[in-house]
Amino acid sequence: MHDLQRFPLFAGALLAALGVALGAFGAHGLRSLLDANALAWWQTAVQYQMWHAVGLVALGAARLPRSLLPAALLAAGTVIFAGTLYLMALGGPRWLGAVTPVGGSLMILGWVVLAWQALRTGKRRS
Repeated sequence: MHDLQRFPLFAGALLAALGVALGAFGAHGLRSLLDANALAWWQTAVQYQMWHAVGLVALGAARLPRSLLPAALLAAGTVIFAGTLYLMALGGPRWLGAVTPVGGSLMILGWVVLAWQALRTGKRRS
């Protein structure tokens, strides 16, 4: 398997490991330190990170042709989306909330590109 073909599996596994660690840290280490709003941001970040980690692992395991672009969009979107929420929860500037949708948009675009490629690949095989 080519190194770039391993990217989705690598990124998904790494994001999943970090998601578990950050979820546990939020539940046990931050619960008494953050207000309800900040904890909700943290939980949202963990949920989106884990769902997209699972998606990336599945994409990597499927070994689909041309999966690097959707994988890169999903990974970058997840880092931006979850990262800005984690930072805001920890007291980062509120303007990061304006960047969060950029990450969400990249995640959506990653799924749309994957769907488009799946449709196009299926048509070529027919």
